[in-house]
Amino acid sequence: MSTTTTHPVPGMPDPSTTARSPHAESPLPAVAATPPPIPGERPTRGVSFGRLVHVELRKMLDTRAGRWLVIGVGAAIATALVILFFVDGGQHPFGSYLQATTMPMAIILPVVGILAVTSEWSQRTGLVTFTMEPRRIRVGWAKFAASMLVGIAAFALAIGLAALAHQAAITFQGITPGWSIGGLVVAGAGLYVLLGLAQGVGFGMLFKNTPAAIVTYFALPTAWGILSSLVTWLDTAARWLNLDRTMNPLFLGKALTGEQWAQLATSVGVWVVLPLVVGMWRLSRAEVK
Repeated sequence: MSTTTTHPVPGMPDPSTTARSPHAESPLPAVAATPPPIPGERPTRGVSFGRLVHVELRKMLDTRAGRWLVIGVGAAIATALVILFFVDGGQHPFGSYLQATTMPMAIILPVVGILAVTSEWSQRTGLVTFTMEPRRIRVGWAKFAASMLVGIAAFALAIGLAALAHQAAITFQGITPGWSIGGLVVAGAGLYVLLGLAQGVGFGMLFKNTPAAIVTYFALPTAWGILSSLVTWLDTAARWLNLDRTMNPLFLGKALTGEQWAQLATSVGVWVVLPLVVGMWRLSRAEVK
């Protein structure tokens, strides 16, 4: 058997010599050394619920839409108080001033609750939100809790502004003081504001679209109220399913009977609890883009 001897080509390196050379340069780039681990303890818990509520509060109020809504509420309240201050010489009880401050809040603040939910999809922040906190139900409850805190703070401010306006009318207009007010009137006004915010959050979760949620929130109860007033056989159902109608005795400070409490609970279940439950379910399963 003959052996073949390989002769190096002039001008080219000898392959056998190159393979055996321990100092030959590799054509592949050198791999960087693994960096040392970051010192300190690793986090063992997720984002706290209090932190989630704090973040949602900032997202509700520290945005252009949220600020303009708050400005709109303030302008509406100021207009209503100025009108009461000059009409009939400002001779109105404290309860009338309280209604003048709470009604604009009850109408406009639910939009803040809607935007707190729909902004995740309209402004496309949901990917960041649900990456930082994958447990979407906790995020949903944080939005709900933040909305309730906003409602409580707004109602406390409404009481203060109403008291200030009534005292100003006493001092500058010389009216007869009328500070007496029933506890049910205050409770009804506060509940009216909080239920409106909760309903707004529920509609926001249900539709996840700002225009659709806002239009449905205002149009559907209004259409139902008009329809029930025009159609006689719907009047009985409206006594149980019209939230404004079932809330009215409490807002006026009247003691509710057992049937009226049942009617109020039924209307709250249909217009507030049901949208929240279905909205939470949709929030946990919606595709985030």
